[in-house]
Amino acid sequence: MDKELFEAAFVTCDISKFRALFTDDAEFYHDRTGAAVGEAARTMKSCPRDNGVTRTLVPASLEVYPMQGYGAIQIGRHVFARKGETGSEVAKFVHLWKRENGVWRLARVLSFDHRPSSQSQ
Repeated sequence: MDKELFEAAFVTCDISKFRALFTDDAEFYHDRTGAAVGEAARTMKSCPRDNGVTRTLVPASLEVYPMQGYGAIQIGRHVFARKGETGSEVAKFVHLWKRENGVWRLARVLSFDHRPSSQSQ
């Protein structure tokens, strides 16, 4: 699901796919931009690809834990870089995925600890 989410958000910029990956009551908490709830959390404001921004999952950082009767918790780190700019930014994330009728949807997002980093992380 990580790949589907970030492919829709950063590679294909597929707004419909992005929206469909979130629950209607999704909550997104970002240490720099604040909170977004419901429709605001499901709305892709721009296409990072168009601004030269890429997202790379840090190898071996992804952890997934089942949550009985609900879905799964996903934690990890990722690197964001902008074409033509030196350096990059690393951040941590926690995703709470809800599984209903065999479909995985993102219910809660915590995105935090954004800081300068090297691509080698």
